[in-house]
Amino acid sequence: MLLRHARYLVAIADHGNFTRAAAELHVSQPALSQQIRQLEEMLGTQLLDRTGRTVRPTDAGQAYIEHARRALREFEAGRRAIRDVENLETGTLRLAFTPTFTTYLVGPLVRRFHGLHPGIAISVAVIAQTEMEAALSEDALDLGIAFGEVQSADVIAQPLFDEQLCLVVDAGHPAFIHDELAVTELENIDLALLDSSFATRESIDRYLRANNARPRIAVDSNSVGSVVAILRGGGLATIMPQAAAREVPGLKAIRLRPPIAGRTVSLLQRDGAFRSAASRAFLRMLEAWDWGA
Repeated sequence: MLLRHARYLVAIADHGNFTRAAAELHVSQPALSQQIRQLEEMLGTQLLDRTGRTVRPTDAGQAYIEHARRALREFEAGRRAIRDVENLETGTLRLAFTPTFTTYLVGPLVRRFHGLHPGIAISVAVIAQTEMEAALSEDALDLGIAFGEVQSADVIAQPLFDEQLCLVVDAGHPAFIHDELAVTELENIDLALLDSSFATRESIDRYLRANNARPRIAVDSNSVGSVVAILRGGGLATIMPQAAAREVPGLKAIRLRPPIAGRTVSLLQRDGAFRSAASRAFLRMLEAWDWGA
């Protein structure tokens, strides 16, 4: 209500006349007069001097009008800001990924989204899935990419694609010439693996136990980047997502026989959360993404 009153008062001050102000505002003169009287009653002071041929602000009215003009400017700026956000000219997007995806999802997805919407400020967190689910529940994140086995009742998972784990080697490794290896051949290969803090390691250990395979695990690491660096030179191999090998020049993914059971990579979000324009745009991008590329 006060915003309308402020707009009416400023129009009268600009025109010095109720009739012309009413015409500009598309209201009747009696309705305009009534609104100004209500404002004066609310503020407990006279805002306009109506005694002359021209309506003029009183001293109190002039002081109030200066603030009213600023308020109206800020209101219009706010409306423009909303339009900018809805048009994706500005805004923020808070994303999180589990560490496994740093080699093959973070870069392509963030680069593509920034290319589509350069005005959106993107924050990226690389965190464990339990931490991600807690942040989503507390509205500290907009969206997360992890695996579908969510623990939080507040978080829902939307499947994106199935991740396939493979043996991955550098060009200098003897196994580089193969496209497929039996699991039994892993016993002749030294491995550098992500440690037990990664969900991927649990899948690998379960697979090795099920197939009675006992490769030598020469290196345990809590960093995807360090495992990739260790592969250089061909002395060691690892087991990681096939898609990760495609993103790192010089690496090759070798299928294992029998294959490691795949896991579903999913988009995580808080159930019932508000979807910002940037979040909706990111979701549209994911829907159009070629996950097999």
